[in-house]
Amino acid sequence: MSIKLFSELGLSPEILKAIEKLGFEKAAPIQAEAIPVLMSGRDVVGQSQTGSGKTAAFAIPAIEKTDPNLKAVQVLILCPTRELAVQVAEEFHKLTLYKRGITSLPIYGGQSYERQFWGLKQGAQIVIGTPGRVMDHMRRGTIRLDTLKMMILDEADVMLNMGFREDIETILKDAPKERQTVFFSATMPRPIRDLIEKFSRDPQNVKIEQKAMTVPTVEQVYYEVDRRFKVDLLTRLIDIYDLKLGIIFCNTKRMVDELVDHLEAQGYMADRLHGDMTQMQRDRVMNKFRKSGLEFLVATDIAARGIDVDDIQVVFNYDLPYDGEDYVHRIGRTGRAGRTGRAISFASGRELFQIRNIERYTNTRIQRAKIPTVDEVHEVRASLFLDKLRATLTSGEYKKQDHLIERLLEEGFNSTDIASALIHHLQGGDATPAKPAPREEPVFERPERPPFRERRDDRGGRYEDRPAYNARSRDDDRRAPYRDPRDDRPTPKPYGAPRPMVAPSTAPRVPKTIIPPPKRVVKTFHDAPAAASGEKAVEGRAGSPLPAVVEKPVVGAHGVTRPTSEAKIEPVKTYSDEEILASVKTPEPPAPAFVKSKPAPFYAKVAGAESFPKKSKVKGERKTPSDQTRLHLNVGEEMGVMPIDVVNSIAGETGLPGKVVGKVDIRERHSFVDVSTEHANAILAKLNRAEIKGHKVKIKAA
Repeated sequence: MSIKLFSELGLSPEILKAIEKLGFEKAAPIQAEAIPVLMSGRDVVGQSQTGSGKTAAFAIPAIEKTDPNLKAVQVLILCPTRELAVQVAEEFHKLTLYKRGITSLPIYGGQSYERQFWGLKQGAQIVIGTPGRVMDHMRRGTIRLDTLKMMILDEADVMLNMGFREDIETILKDAPKERQTVFFSATMPRPIRDLIEKFSRDPQNVKIEQKAMTVPTVEQVYYEVDRRFKVDLLTRLIDIYDLKLGIIFCNTKRMVDELVDHLEAQGYMADRLHGDMTQMQRDRVMNKFRKSGLEFLVATDIAARGIDVDDIQVVFNYDLPYDGEDYVHRIGRTGRAGRTGRAISFASGRELFQIRNIERYTNTRIQRAKIPTVDEVHEVRASLFLDKLRATLTSGEYKKQDHLIERLLEEGFNSTDIASALIHHLQGGDATPAKPAPREEPVFERPERPPFRERRDDRGGRYEDRPAYNARSRDDDRRAPYRDPRDDRPTPKPYGAPRPMVAPSTAPRVPKTIIPPPKRVVKTFHDAPAAASGEKAVEGRAGSPLPAVVEKPVVGAHGVTRPTSEAKIEPVKTYSDEEILASVKTPEPPAPAFVKSKPAPFYAKVAGAESFPKKSKVKGERKTPSDQTRLHLNVGEEMGVMPIDVVNSIAGETGLPGKVVGKVDIRERHSFVDVSTEHANAILAKLNRAEIKGHKVKIKAA
């Protein structure tokens, strides 16, 4: 493919002047192929990797075809995310710098309606928005497509994966038929081809063939590290490469929040970006990151779509993406427009197979790197410090301190010691360093288990500082026996005290008198009031079915009888075994009708088995619609999971709207959920490592 200059593409002087100010001279391959076709008015289907310059490929023709005298919507660009819409709008703003009368307006959810109403009322000719907010303005009547000349779908595959197909079809149907339709997508699945066949007229395909889907200027490596030590390895790599601006990708919002807390605690300037943040918070973080107010941005895949910041040094895949397409989009944030960059991925255990899948998808070899040691980190830090010191000495941009050095020399210190002391203070010295040094122990090796400790019999140590109410004996370090303070018997000796030797007695043995245990109060119920002496009859309440209660006399612990009353003791009525069995015997149930001609099953022998409901085997009790797929999850009601938790998890992890979820059936220990067949694979991939109510989800097609 021959290299073309922008001056050879037949562009207006205003556009060429804006491109020259941006510092570009040669057109990228996708720009050189797509711009002439779009300028001719034909529909185009463009396929190119991320970061290849496709935004300018459709932005330049769109600006050239816009009439500055017509204050109405002439170009409509649909983007999947808010961040991508803002990025495309900024690109249009740069290219229309010298085009008087042409204005562009981003429209997306989360932004104030008043600002968007005002921009549309002023007559914005180019509108860049997300499908949902554009549809909202169309229903309100604030956006009219009567004067539309060009319709552009950027990242069309991502929009379909996010569930915007119905909105896109509605917008395309309302647009004039004589419009120019442009599709740009990194991949061309079947749903994209269906849209192209339905809504475009004889499109011309513009595809940039490359052996590798990733940018060759990006160095790609991965480290095999246990999940517990990822934070330590991350900080060690940041220090050893002296990284100042980078993006760290995680798969879940929870992991993003945890990692930001870890980095901030260790002195790094980091902030988060995920779907739970409001649009105002996301704009604030992105503005701060673009102005280098942050060192590292920790983000999820959905929120990070459209991040375009110059001079990003590194992209960390703290969690490996679920598919190769997400990997391409992630590392495309660095090494843009011919710049160099670095992509570092962390993998552990089975994730190594995921590395191989990414290599096959991108047709690129990802090198395995060796984890740096603590000594290597110190050596690199020293080298970086010497480079800075050498650069300062070479430039001469420092204040002379000869008088202080002469005073130290006069006091007897030599120049080498003075320089060493200064370097010691500059590198941290007795002051607290800006960033803590890595731990000295090898944190990436499996920690050894502590040796088994034998159980101690004396239980000393921490028990000896207890107060005296424990009644401990310091001689043998054992608990003394409990003693009733009212007992006047001699104090027993401690358990551990040695027994004195006593000669055997020659006196004849006297048999030991056995004292019977004290009698308890026995309350019995009689049909007649008690009349025996020594018993007290307590009459029941009037009309009560309970008989009278008879209290028997109580014998004390020392054989002293406490008299209760002068009632006579009535003999307690007893029953024979036959009477007792007859009172509890239950009649045998009749045999069920359905087991007369067959041997009785095991449950037919149980009392009341005929009332057991027969298990229904009728198919179709819970029929899944034809356009939906049934998925099985390993979480259920026992874990506290409700249907709204499943819907929120699918929407949060995949970015899809809630309407892709059908019926949710929560069982005791598992659940079933019906989802749109079109998005079933995306939900399976994204949700398989997520968590619901603190439980890791395992999902499969039912």
